Amino acid sequence: MKRKWDSPGPSTVSASVDDGDSSSGAEFEVFLNFRGPDTRLNFTDCLYHALVKAGVRVFKDDEDIRQGEKIGDELSHAIKSSKIYVPIFSRDYASSRWCLRELTHMVDCSSKAKDKMILPIFYDVDPEDVKLRTQLYRDALGKHEEKFGHDVPRWKEALTEVAKISGSDLKNKG
Repeated sequence: MKRKWDSPGPSTVSASVDDGDSSSGAEFEVFLNFRGPDTRLNFTDCLYHALVKAGVRVFKDDEDIRQGEKIGDELSHAIKSSKIYVPIFSRDYASSRWCLRELTHMVDCSSKAKDKMILPIFYDVDPEDVKLRTQLYRDALGKHEEKFGHDVPRWKEALTEVAKISGSDLKNKG
């Protein structure tokens, strides 16, 4: 599974994974977490390119994630070695167990290190949806119960914890 990141220069390369961090203390400055079908070709793509243009090292998944796959070593390393996590909560975000697994890992990493932060973006959803106070995310999590029941409480906890963080509230105006 390939992942991409861009350096401040014009070329895009596959992210190399090793156990050491770069000299700056983080291999990536920003890790983007998003539901591909919801935002990949619009908001996330624009954000990604703006960050890269500004010289920010960004980790963004480059391929569709295979169904049922657990967070692999490469992705786990990218999360651990990033400084800023940007979950982009969208209408179908909670239907992706992959997004929820990444989010849980980001919450775990940020709780263990003072130099990591989570900056949520609420894209066409309300923080109340992510806090599980409406049916939108609760219904999606309910569908995960049968197959991933043991993971769902951790996913709920991660969602509600991150939704308490002040973030950017972007409503789809069109």
